Parts: sequence; C-alpha cells; structure tokens
Amino acid sequence: MSNIKFSASMMCADYGHLETEIKNLEQAGIDSFHIDIMDGEFVHNFGMGIHDLRYIRSATKKKVEVHLMICKPVRYVEMFAELGTDVLYVHPESEYHVSTTIEEIVKAGMIPGIVISPGLMTEGILELLYVVKRVLVMGVNPGNAGQTYLPYLEEKIQKLVTLRDKYKFEVYWDGHGSPENIRKFAPLGVKGFVLGTAALFGKEKPYKDILCELRGCCK
Repeated sequence: MSNIKFSASMMCADYGHLETEIKNLEQAGIDSFHIDIMDGEFVHNFGMGIHDLRYIRSATKKKVEVHLMICKPVRYVEMFAELGTDVLYVHPESEYHVSTTIEEIVKAGMIPGIVISPGLMTEGILELLYVVKRVLVMGVNPGNAGQTYLPYLEEKIQKLVTLRDKYKFEVYWDGHGSPENIRKFAPLGVKGFVLGTAALFGKEKPYKDILCELRGCCK
C-alpha cells in the first residue's frame, strides 16, 4: 500500500495565496492536483473555472486531473485536452452515450475515468469498465465540499476491487477522504484519494506533516 496516491482538491485551497499553496503542496509530496468543474445544472453548484485550471496547469508539472460535473461533457473534451489535463473524469449519467465521451477522452490523449455517485449501482457501469482506466467512487453526493460521509459504500468498493484485474482499471476515492476512511479503504484496494477539508486543507499542521501522517495510514 506504499504506492497510494494523494490528489489535492483545489476547490478547497486558499485562493488568496494560490501560487504558495501549489508550491507548498508540491514540496509536501502531493501526487496530483484535482479540479472540480461544475455547471450549476448537473449539480446545483458552480465549481472551479477554466482560468483556475489554466493557472494551476501552468504552475505545476504534477499531474492535473479534472472531475467534470457538467451536462454533455463530450462537447468539451478537446478543450480540456488542450488545457493540459492529464486525467478526465465524467459521470455516466451526464449524457446519453457516455461511451462516446470516453472514446473521445482516449483519442485526445488523456486518461479516461468515470465517477460513481453514491446512488449509482456498480452493475450499471460494467460495460464502461472495459474502456476506462480509473473509477472514482464518491463518498458523498457530488457538488459541495465538506459533506458528511455516506457509510454504506464499503460494499461498492469491495465489488469494484474484485472486478479490477479483469477489466484493468484502478479504484480511487473522492469525498470526505479523512484519515479514518483512508485507513479503512486503502487496505481494500483503493489506489488513491482526493484530499479536501477532511484531511488536508484548513488544518494547523504543514502539508508535509499531514501527508506524512496520511501515508502512515496506508502502511
């Protein structure tokens, strides 16, 4: 479990000192930067914007992953590729033929991922597992940071892990990525965690100390 990956949820960062935040996270050993894009329609909120993505991409050489919580994301795949996105996550229910969107993500040279919201059954995305490289399991309903963890997802994680070798994908976690949940789900086979206010941001400790402690949870 020593190769667990941590991604910083930049929606939770201090935007008054964004350049410093990025540098401090890099120096602390963060593996990637996670950007949430929302349109106010697919979810009832607005997240980060294109200018945020452009700036963060220009300020780091680490991987940048984008989680699209928008309707009809296929319209914007090429744009996100041009902006330097490494990993692009989409929701299966965000459009009628999401398999086409995943194909476009692959063609554009990005790593394709799908997101499973708490209310979405694993059985509903089995065919998509042939073509994606990542499955991002939401521990909370998408759309807002700082929500309460929904405790009935362990069975879903276990199902996905049993399918991982057959379909050749990795399981990631987003939403209330607390030390307790990292300690619980990393041994089950979760490859990486998106870190927000539950573990990383708004704490009194330096990022380096926090990440060191979180990696200790995975041993």
